[in-house]
This record gives sequence, C-alpha cells and structure tokens, in this order.
Amino acid sequence: MALLRSWLESANQADCPFPLNNLPYGVFSVSGDAPRCGVAIGDMILDLAECEARGLVDAGGTFAQPRLNDFIALGRAKWDEIRARLTALLAEEGDRSLPLVAMAEAQLHLPIRVTEFTDFYASKNHAFNVGVLFRGPENALPPQWTHMPIGYNGRASSVVVSGTPIRRPMGQLKGEAGPEWAPCRRLDLELELGAIVGADSVMGQRLSVEEAEQAIFGYVLLNDWSARDVQAWEYQPLGPFQSKALGTTIGAWIVTQAALEPFRCAGAERANPLLPYLHERRPGLYDLEIGWTMNGQVMGRTNYGVMYYSSAQQLAHHTSSGCPMRVGDLLGSGTISGPEREQTGALLEMTGGGKVPVTVNGAPRTFIEDGDEIGLFAQARGEGYRIGFGPCTGQVLPALP
Repeated sequence: MALLRSWLESANQADCPFPLNNLPYGVFSVSGDAPRCGVAIGDMILDLAECEARGLVDAGGTFAQPRLNDFIALGRAKWDEIRARLTALLAEEGDRSLPLVAMAEAQLHLPIRVTEFTDFYASKNHAFNVGVLFRGPENALPPQWTHMPIGYNGRASSVVVSGTPIRRPMGQLKGEAGPEWAPCRRLDLELELGAIVGADSVMGQRLSVEEAEQAIFGYVLLNDWSARDVQAWEYQPLGPFQSKALGTTIGAWIVTQAALEPFRCAGAERANPLLPYLHERRPGLYDLEIGWTMNGQVMGRTNYGVMYYSSAQQLAHHTSSGCPMRVGDLLGSGTISGPEREQTGALLEMTGGGKVPVTVNGAPRTFIEDGDEIGLFAQARGEGYRIGFGPCTGQVLPALP
C-alpha cells in the first residue's frame, strides 16, 4: 500500500510516524482541559470529542470520555466505520475546518483503563538466553515452551503512560549470609509490544485464534520494567511477583490492527507442531522494526517478526481454560529479541547477566542506574510512509528508604 495523502501536509512527510495510513488513538488534554479521545495525524491531534459534538462522527458520545474503553467496546463494525470516516475527513479532498490541536501543546494520558495485565514470554531467542542464565543451556527452555504461550498475571494498577517516572524498588535479595532488604541493584527493561483486548468474553468460553484476532483492537509499545535480582530470588516456584510489580510503561498511542494489516508476516520457525487450538490460518505477526534506547543512545534493534507466538495465539491460550476477558485487558508480548547481542531487548541478555558491560555514552554499564531514561521505538515501513507508535519513555528515580 502506498501513502494515503492528507490535506494536512505534515502527515505526508516520509519520516512522519502518523500519516493518514496510521490514525492511532489516544487520550489528550490541553491547558488543564478535561482529557478526551483523539487521533494522531501528522504533527497534530484530531479532537474526536469535538468532532462528535459537531456531528462529524458518531461514536455514541464515547469520545468525550477520558479513556477509550467505551469506544472500543462498541465493536469492530464501529471501529471500521469510524476509521473510514476519519480517513475521508482527513484526505486531500476532506474537511479543512476540522478541530485540530498541535501535538506539541497537548498532554497525553493513559489511553485505556487497564482492566487486567498479562505478560507473556514469546520470543524463543529471549527465552533461551534468559534460561541459560537462570538454569544453564541444558534446561534453558522449559519442555512446554514450544507447545504453548507461557505468561504470568501482572498488575494493572502499575501500568503507566509514557513519560511517567519509575521508582527503583526496594526488595528482598539473596545475600551471602541470607536474604537482604535493599534497593534493586539489577534494574532492567523489557522491549515489548502490548495488545489491547477489544471485546468481552464470558466465563467458560474459549476463543479460537481467529476469534481472538477479531477481539484485538490494537497495539502499544510496552516496557515491563524488571528487578532482576528480586526476580532471581523469588521466581521459583510460582514465577515473577514483586520483581515485575514496580511498573509497566506503555505508549500513549494505540496503533490499530487495520493500520498494521499490510505488514503481516510469519513468525519464527516451529520446533514442533502446535495443538489445533493454537493453529493460525494466516500469519499473525507484523514486519515491525522495534528497538530501545538508553539516555538517547540506540542500544538494541530487532523485528517483531522474530516472535514465536502471536498476540492472537496468546489470547486464545489465555481463554483456553474458560478465563473471561474484558475490554481493556492488556497482553504483553514478552521481550522481543533477535538472535544477535545487538538485537536483544533487555540488558540481562545484552550483558550476559551483568558479566559483559555495554558502553552507554562512553561509559561501561550493566544495568539501569538512577537518572537513566529508557525509550522504546517501533515502526513499519510502507511505500513512502511509515507507521509509528510514538515514544514510550520512563526515567528511573532513586529508591525510597
């Protein structure tokens, strides 16, 4: 697909993350006004609440809400209708009197009310690399890993929007003479993509992969901050707990499935056949460049297409027990890592568990220090345009005593 041209010239630039092909949703406010829903276009935000007030779109008044949940709950037919209408309004021959707000003047907010958060472990490269560090190469991958998506239930309450500072956690750590109470010494990031669930399911209902895909509204960048020393001490036998509860940062803009449709691709080669309930009839991943920075320096860069399980497979597996899902549930992909060191999405991998320092702005580093800012980025490249996600950043504050 080629660039869809808009009457807003900033949306037609080849390096613009928000062309007419994209139209990601978010929540914004200006000068203390009430937060409301908007769409990013070029260097502007289209005020969807005002569009509704003028009768330009009809989303049942949901765009005046401070979260997108009510709009998302209207369903896929309404998503498609609104996207088509916005595309027409913003096209070259569209309405030039639309209510636009300069991106630079707006404050961005958490785009959804996160009802639940589940984080998965879907990159074979990442799972193997971390498994080697924790269990050795012989037992790096658990025996079930290539048969089903593995995940843990996280904390929706600690999901925050890009730009929110993250406090270094205190925690119980393994010491030479026994457990110690101390600030985390091995604070890490995880480069992920988050899927937003856009439809409820009832308890006892299972979703097929195809039904699960239809239930996904869109995607955000996601950084699942991780206290690795806390994690190493606590993770057996039930997995991560306080090591993952300190915070999860997501980007402010939700890129829809429709925007990513031209970039579908197959994932990693299968080690063995999957059970029928996890079969995909078409590729469920996307050709999406993704990476991360520390203090402005690009550290890792890979592609979402390296993943072993898609979000639709993860959602289908999540419901396989009859677990009910809700609009606003957030599913983290798990750390996205390629096979090479410079393609890894966490410092734990990149530094070999802290044994091989990396250079950041001229200085050797192993894990995240106070004052560091971590940023994630992603884009899909089309013919003369790109689909961007906007920033996903967080700066680390010192631990409280």
